Amino acid sequence: MKKILPPLAVIFAAILWSLDGFLRQELYSVSSFLVVTLEHAFGALLFFPLLIKAWPDIKSLGQRQWISVLWISIFGGILGTFFYTKALSYINYIDLSVVVLLQKLQPVFAIALAAIILREKLSQRFIGLAITALTGGYFVTFGTTSIADWNDKTIIAALLALLAAFAWGSSTVFGKHVLKHLPFSAVTALRLVVTAIVATIILFATQGHLQEVSLSATQWRNLILIVFSTGAVALFIYYYGLNHLPASHATLYELAWPLSAMILDWFVRGQTLSPAQILGAILLLGSMILLSRENSNV
Repeated sequence: MKKILPPLAVIFAAILWSLDGFLRQELYSVSSFLVVTLEHAFGALLFFPLLIKAWPDIKSLGQRQWISVLWISIFGGILGTFFYTKALSYINYIDLSVVVLLQKLQPVFAIALAAIILREKLSQRFIGLAITALTGGYFVTFGTTSIADWNDKTIIAALLALLAAFAWGSSTVFGKHVLKHLPFSAVTALRLVVTAIVATIILFATQGHLQEVSLSATQWRNLILIVFSTGAVALFIYYYGLNHLPASHATLYELAWPLSAMILDWFVRGQTLSPAQILGAILLLGSMILLSRENSNV
């Protein structure tokens, strides 16, 4: 049971993230950076008691650990979320599934960096499963659609998704590095607090005021829902799983995101599944099940 809980935690967090696009699309008229700042500020307040509890351990962090903390806070917390939110601002021009492109390329960055930085060994079996999962993830999202059919707005959204993929994929690796020195609850709290502080400083430096905070009741509701589901809470669950898994494995379990997003699109919007998407779902599920059985030393 203990072996299956970490993978399930990452998969569950990924499923929550698949809901994020539906919630965040309601915020398309709000400044992307303002959304990032507010959601992390609320998340920081929610988990601040955990930061106080872990303060003795946090004070003992060395320079390399603090570099990793800053990396996951700025790249994972600010840049990744900003690029993702900005991509979703093209809601009137693109389909949600195009933005989920980031989940297909994020593992590429994470696996490569895990091998280089964390010295994680990648077996031939694992590489084969990774390629299968990435292939399945692609078909789940795009089916047989050709990239040549994309318009300018779609290409811009895809580039933003690529930037988010690098930001979040690298954050998985650096987050794993921090988890070797702090409990997962402390890492969650520290990332949220540092992200909130840096984002607030940038917001005031670029805007000088907060007069643009004029959200509707629905937008405030969605922002709070993001914090308590797809944002800070999902991050807490994710770091629990990552704490017990190699970064290269965790990033593949995150591919549950496009699978879940596809199913939600089916139920919520009535989008039928193409044969290519069904094949992709089978490849994705099969590779994750086989991957969960692979023995690994964390």
